[in-house]
Amino acid sequence: MRKTGNVVRAAIKHGIHLVYASYATPEVKKLTEEARAQNVIILPEFGMDPGIDLVLLGEAVRSLDSVENIISYGSGFPELRAADNPLKYKVTWTFEGVLKSYRRAARIIRDGKPVEIKETELFYPGNIHEIEIEGLGRLEAFPNGNVLNYADLLDIKQSNLRNMGRYVLRWPGHCAFWKKMIDLHFLDDEPVIVNGTPVDRKRFLASLIEPQIQYATDERDVVVVRVEATGRINGERKHAVYQLIDRRDLKTGLTAMSRTVGFTASIGAQMIGTGKITKRGALSPAKDVPYQAFVDELKKRDIQITSTISNCG
Repeated sequence: MRKTGNVVRAAIKHGIHLVYASYATPEVKKLTEEARAQNVIILPEFGMDPGIDLVLLGEAVRSLDSVENIISYGSGFPELRAADNPLKYKVTWTFEGVLKSYRRAARIIRDGKPVEIKETELFYPGNIHEIEIEGLGRLEAFPNGNVLNYADLLDIKQSNLRNMGRYVLRWPGHCAFWKKMIDLHFLDDEPVIVNGTPVDRKRFLASLIEPQIQYATDERDVVVVRVEATGRINGERKHAVYQLIDRRDLKTGLTAMSRTVGFTASIGAQMIGTGKITKRGALSPAKDVPYQAFVDELKKRDIQITSTISNCG
């Protein structure tokens, strides 16, 4: 994260706009006035998750007069036929990065109250739920990051929210496996001493497992980005769903993960270059990326976003 801050400072110093896919740190957010003064746009969090999910989140919130519940999913995993190992998972980015995300504390809103989820409790049964995705089937979801940041960003009063959370999707059984691994301290930050030598636990696991969970050339990954919001329009309760499902393009070999991250960042840069994004400073996809223009650009790349707003039963 410190390296990201250095890159952002360098971009501001030299008057160069910057788009990147990782999370916006507090350090980067503090540079917004400096970026404005230099007439520079900094667009962080603009990949798949974070990125596409935040664009959909912003549009879902804007589609309702008031918001009561917001649930967001951002996930990449193998098609069911390719989920042929004990993890039911294959890797499209660094597995060490995946393992780090599996031991990261989260914050959600549950039944109207902020809930802190410890880094060792992501996979506890009480923090997991299941969801049926049409065309894919039943998946399980576990918490991902601090959702309260985005409630504040979108000016949603936390007191008005019943539930809000960001989640990762996996095939059933994945969470139970990793709960056992965490309970056995495989993902602890402290090195384990083996014959007097300190060994990084996550790096060891990544080195051992990653070669065994690669995609074959004829196997596809799936990316799911889904935002569900309930609230009111003209006093009537409504349920809004914004969703993207993408799969690996076997003709080009591009994974769904690389498509949804890489194309998104590219679209962000092109929007800045063509003047579709003009606001200066450190921006957020949830507020500062024009929704319909973004959807149209994804469609040109055969990535489809669907949206529905229906009455609540």
